[in-house]
Amino acid sequence: MESFGWLSIIPPLVAIALALITRHIYISLFLGIYSGELIISKGRIFYSFYLTLEEILNVFSKKENVQVIFFCMLVGSLIALAQRSGGIEGLINYVTLKGIIKTKRKAQALAGIIGVLVFIESSITSLIVGSIFRPIFDKLKISREKLAYICDSTSAPVCMMIPLNGWGAFVIGLLLAHNIKDPVHVLIKSLPLNFYSILAILMVFIIAFLNKDFGPMKKAEERVEKEGKIFRDGSNPLIAYDIINLKTKEGVKPNPFNLIIPVFVMISIIPCALYISGNGNIFKGSGSTSVLWSVLISILIASVIYLIKKNLNIHDLTDLIIKGMSGLLPVTILVVFAYGIGSISRELHTGEFVASQFSRALPPFLLPAILFAATCFIAFATGTSWGSFAIMVPIGISAAINLNLSIPLVLSAILGGGVFGDHASPLSDTTIISAMSSASDLMDHVTTQLPYALFSAGVSLFLYILIGILFV
Repeated sequence: MESFGWLSIIPPLVAIALALITRHIYISLFLGIYSGELIISKGRIFYSFYLTLEEILNVFSKKENVQVIFFCMLVGSLIALAQRSGGIEGLINYVTLKGIIKTKRKAQALAGIIGVLVFIESSITSLIVGSIFRPIFDKLKISREKLAYICDSTSAPVCMMIPLNGWGAFVIGLLLAHNIKDPVHVLIKSLPLNFYSILAILMVFIIAFLNKDFGPMKKAEERVEKEGKIFRDGSNPLIAYDIINLKTKEGVKPNPFNLIIPVFVMISIIPCALYISGNGNIFKGSGSTSVLWSVLISILIASVIYLIKKNLNIHDLTDLIIKGMSGLLPVTILVVFAYGIGSISRELHTGEFVASQFSRALPPFLLPAILFAATCFIAFATGTSWGSFAIMVPIGISAAINLNLSIPLVLSAILGGGVFGDHASPLSDTTIISAMSSASDLMDHVTTQLPYALFSAGVSLFLYILIGILFV
């Protein structure tokens, strides 16, 4: 294995730094991939450009990547159908006329509760919360950035804390691969020690209850309240305006079930698809296959219902499905680029290098805190929590066994660090989908959410140090 040393961290750092500074995420990701190819080709400028294009095209060579890309596009179709059929308008009318949601506190708290209840798959969680609550938040003058934050904070953290899904299956598989007896019991024991995931979820409800914000999020909320601007001037929401502004078809009576039924179908299909794709074992099912099946079947059933009820005709359906897919083309490009930067990081062995640097000559009591910090950095830099788990779990488990440390404690630190990266990184597909489902600017979402994520990570790091001092 060729070692690129400190050069290996340049591509993700270039992409993240440029994205935060310039807010041009597409160019930043492209230049991040290019910088990696420049390192691999040893400075061959023009050849590296060719390799960059090849890296991006290679994303489509993996079935799982293509499934996620199609899922992202079809989500746009589902949103377009739900809006045009009167499903979203019907739900808004219901919750407002019935007095279910009258205040900002209730809206934010209910969005958080829905996010917690939908723990099957992180992307599905973001999709459902964003699609349902986007118009409600707009009406109550709550920023799109706040909605994206709630979507993101109740996706990966919740899926990790209620691991009856692909997340739990993946971690159990990693533990089994390293001869851990009763991996389910080890995972369950690690959950109360997964401080970051717990704090990330609690922060949503604390902020909703107090109705207080800080940092860039406070400015975003003040912008909406004082100026009535849902978006920041110059922002680029990750969904086309012609989808956002789709109205209920003339002559169609708004009905909340035109949204509720497709969403319910989508949620119900996920465990069934995991069971089928896992050959009878839900924990071995394919997450990418399952989410694609779920959205396809949801669109199919929704289309049949709309035809029977005469809400939409065949021409409407085909037009909306295509329009919805095209409206989410920006998201699709972002996902492709995010996969590209992840691939180049693997080629440079970024994660392995960072892990080796963090694990040298460390006192045992600091190991949980160091593993947490290392996994945070790797996941944030690469945009993948599962990839970070795959790198760090073998290192952490081996260290825990050799130093006679608690395996659940070490595991919790790694899992929490991975969730931080999935939650906070602009390279993460969950972050991208959360911005998309709330129709928010991606970098606005990242910069407003980051202080909250860093606060939870800081407290978590302190707790791991404290536990290390007291009990290791």
